[in-house]
Amino acid sequence: MESRKIILKPVVTEASMADMDDKRYTFDVDVHATKVQVKKAIEEIFDVKVVKVNIMNVRGKLKRMGRYAGYTKKRRKAIVTLSSDSKEIKLFEE
Repeated sequence: MESRKIILKPVVTEASMADMDDKRYTFDVDVHATKVQVKKAIEEIFDVKVVKVNIMNVRGKLKRMGRYAGYTKKRRKAIVTLSSDSKEIKLFEE
């Protein structure tokens, strides 16, 4: 699988932005991606050294619109920890 298809987008929340100080970054990844594939994709795209990858599956939420109900899309989230001597990932250009 191609690296750009494994890493879908960064997760930008208050908690994930606070973790960036400790070199922990959160990304939405493909639902079929493994930890090894995510590690290789992050190292290839951002040119950094990954120490640890934690992955969690997020179920779709029940949403209603009037009398109709449905679920949002399920997703897979990866929290990537970089080594202390690695450079930081720039998500936003300054």
